[in-house]
Amino acid sequence: MRDIDTRTRRIFRITGVVQGVGFRPFVYRSAWEFGLLGTISNSPAGVTADLEGELDSLERFEECIQTMNPPLSRIENIATSTGPCRDINSLRIIASETDGSGTTIVLPDIAICSDCLSDIFDESNRRYRYPFTNCTNCGPRYSIIDRLPYDRCNTTMSDFEMCDRCREEYHDPSNRRFHAQPTACPDCGPQLELWVGKGNVIKSRDDALVETCRLLRNGFVIALKGLGGFQLLVDASNDDAIKRLRIAKFRPDKPFAVMVPSIEYAADVCLIREAERESLVSIAAPITLCQKRNEVDRLSDSVAPNNNYIGIMLPYTPLHCLLMTDYGEPVVATSGNRSSEPIITDEHEALAKLSGIADYYLVHNRRIARHVDDSVVRIIAAQEMTIRRARGFAPMPVRMDLDVNGIVSFGGHQKNSVAVGVGRSAYLSQHIGDLDSMDSLGAAENTLSGLCSIYAVKPDVTACDLHPDYAGSDLAMRQSSEVVRVQHHYAHVLSCMVEHSVESPVLGVAWDGTGLGTDGTIWGGEFLSVSDSGFARTASLRTFPLPGGDAAAREPRRSAAGVLFELYSDDWVDYASQPGFSGVEIKMIESMFSANVNMPSTSSAGRLFDAVASLTGLCYKTSFEGQAAILLEHTAEMSDVTRRYEFDFVSDGEILIVNWAKMIEGIMSDTADGVSVPDIARTFHNTMITVILEVAEKSGEKDIVLTGGCFQNRLLAEGAVEALRYRGFCPYWHAAVPPNDGGLALGQLAAAARNRERGE
Repeated sequence: MRDIDTRTRRIFRITGVVQGVGFRPFVYRSAWEFGLLGTISNSPAGVTADLEGELDSLERFEECIQTMNPPLSRIENIATSTGPCRDINSLRIIASETDGSGTTIVLPDIAICSDCLSDIFDESNRRYRYPFTNCTNCGPRYSIIDRLPYDRCNTTMSDFEMCDRCREEYHDPSNRRFHAQPTACPDCGPQLELWVGKGNVIKSRDDALVETCRLLRNGFVIALKGLGGFQLLVDASNDDAIKRLRIAKFRPDKPFAVMVPSIEYAADVCLIREAERESLVSIAAPITLCQKRNEVDRLSDSVAPNNNYIGIMLPYTPLHCLLMTDYGEPVVATSGNRSSEPIITDEHEALAKLSGIADYYLVHNRRIARHVDDSVVRIIAAQEMTIRRARGFAPMPVRMDLDVNGIVSFGGHQKNSVAVGVGRSAYLSQHIGDLDSMDSLGAAENTLSGLCSIYAVKPDVTACDLHPDYAGSDLAMRQSSEVVRVQHHYAHVLSCMVEHSVESPVLGVAWDGTGLGTDGTIWGGEFLSVSDSGFARTASLRTFPLPGGDAAAREPRRSAAGVLFELYSDDWVDYASQPGFSGVEIKMIESMFSANVNMPSTSSAGRLFDAVASLTGLCYKTSFEGQAAILLEHTAEMSDVTRRYEFDFVSDGEILIVNWAKMIEGIMSDTADGVSVPDIARTFHNTMITVILEVAEKSGEKDIVLTGGCFQNRLLAEGAVEALRYRGFCPYWHAAVPPNDGGLALGQLAAAARNRERGE
């Protein structure tokens, strides 16, 4: 190195995904390669490299870190400054800075990398069959971090002191475990135990894993403490064991996810297209909905009854990889929780809450800082659509064109997630679930406070749903003095606009179950014209009554009765051969119609799908959300008819009403004439796609946003995208942000920021 008089000092402050991805080791090696001296450290804002050397070397170094950065990293900004050179003669990674706001990006938990996979199956490697093996390229991140900066002392791995060999790797710049915060080995890291009863240890370490496989083969249910919480495992070919799990979880019909040993195995049980394969083998390793093959002997029909698709995932942790390799067959892997409660993260809580469900507990002693469920995706219109955003995705930020700093949001009541605004970034949390229990409410509140703590956010504005009875609305009142209530479907549209950086004006097609409208009625089949100043409801589906209110969401036959009553008034019973009511129940519904009691009207597209599912005899009652619509979609996939039912438009002041009366009459006529249910279901889908197209043409807008839970329906979404493109429109639909209520928090954040920008 030349004399200090020839040196230049430059301080690089790098922000983005630069912690937990091997970025500091990369910076260290790059600086060493260019002959630079100085220090490298983490800070709550990112990574700081305070370096000295020849000016040409500093410039080449900066170019290198911008173009050759580690694959998991993402640089948002490099801010540089200069200073006087110092009398130094070394290059070091030093203790992290702790002052400042948290603007660095916390990485999601990452699936095991190929190098670590080789380690755990290499008999000569000291981490052979060690289920907590990781490096800077893989392993836990979000589920173990307590606070920034991302250093071991700020994670749950602080409970484990590194042995000499791990410490040597940790401090060796040439090692891929250089500053890998969760690094551990069998001598110093977390360990497995197999529990039974009230926590009696029957096996430990590798013996626990071997015994777990034996128990699975014998039909037992295993509660496994995974990366972000507990999973319930059972042999996926054992019909009796799966049925027993269904009874214990009060889950008679909802499909279970399945973990398979390999991508080749996945292709044996499902039709795996290239896009689905890419999702399955990605670093996020989500549950991916794939069409099952007609003859699948290796899976019980009880895994996904009456369903054309199976949620498939590959093993994504060393523990799962060892288990699935040893077992060699698929297992059901479903969330370890009770209904309406978040996934359990603590082994002692699991003993209490999963008693009567699990027979044995495969646990470990690495604490989980925050619950993170498995993510779920589906390929729609050739791109990955996130249905449940959690492990592998959360809490990666969504970049905003608006300043959302200091704004937080509580999302919806169902499929809840929360969001925190930092600068022009929205940090959308992992899936929390329905806020129907005190545990779920506590999880939502804790998740929000955890994100605020990580990013040093003190909320000054809180956004929530317009509905005053949603649990999130109560939670919002506790967060800040300023609360912004956002209409449900407006939030849906904004969430998709933000995700794709779409500017106003747009026509938003927001179709879902229900959401409170600005007029106090229940919306759900909306066409919203969104401008810079807000939104206007320009069109809507014709309304119909829901006898029993919320009960209609669980009983499609009630939606069918409401549709028939809307069409035929008191004569509705004459047409009610299909809704599936007994004589006594029909009299009860008739009395509700007569008295107009507990019978709100709705424009809901989701409830209209339910009504058609009931009118065609597919589904009268449901045991999980969306069951009727899923059956209708899968039935429609059996047909390739291209015809459509008639419908028309009527004007209701400034709002255009889509009158579906002729469509329902056509469905009933086809049913009476013996037309196949798949043909009826497909014709219904074709009609709803045409409705979208014709309203788009009347709107005069080019950009069309498709959002809401109904667009999880592949047939509807792909049909709408294709039809709109063919007519010259530019359609947008969800990818990284769920179209269902899991994306509401992002839209609420955007709405509050828009208000603030306008000074409202």
